[in-house]
Amino acid sequence: MIRKAITCMTIALSTMMLSAKEFPIVNSNITEEEVEAAQKAWGAALVQISTDFKDGGFEKAKTTANAVLDAAYAYNLGAVLFKPTLTVAPQTFRTTKEGALAYFVGGDPNFPDKGFAIKPWTKYEFENAAVHISGDVAITMGNVRLTDDKNNVTVVDKTWGFKKDDEGKLRIFLHHSSLPYKE
Repeated sequence: MIRKAITCMTIALSTMMLSAKEFPIVNSNITEEEVEAAQKAWGAALVQISTDFKDGGFEKAKTTANAVLDAAYAYNLGAVLFKPTLTVAPQTFRTTKEGALAYFVGGDPNFPDKGFAIKPWTKYEFENAAVHISGDVAITMGNVRLTDDKNNVTVVDKTWGFKKDDEGKLRIFLHHSSLPYKE
């Protein structure tokens, strides 16, 4: 009798353990490490677009920028809240991928951009003033320092919003840049 009870309990526990493994556990919480990795990757991509422009011309830079937008930004989820550094009305805000691509590399007659990413950037650094993480969304605010090939440094105030997509990939859904105010 005891042997039969132990066998039944063993079978029941084994069944419970197997059934527990049958469903996936979904955790879409963002970590600070993921946010910092995304910020570093964005900077590396910006420098790569610049390098590709220098070494391979406009088409190579445009191809790289297009790939960066596909990989890093949330245009696959809908409109992205993108306010680039050097834009003017009526095209200050770039909610479409086409508008973002024009900002990064220029060359689109619908947007009066010269291409921020094709400037001769050689170095990128960021310093967050704060990071707010809530589940699958993270917002950062701070400064980005861009160094060009003559060692001139441009400081940009930057706010990013990141969200995980259905595949768990961190994507930029908010990108606001501006130059610091000077009197």
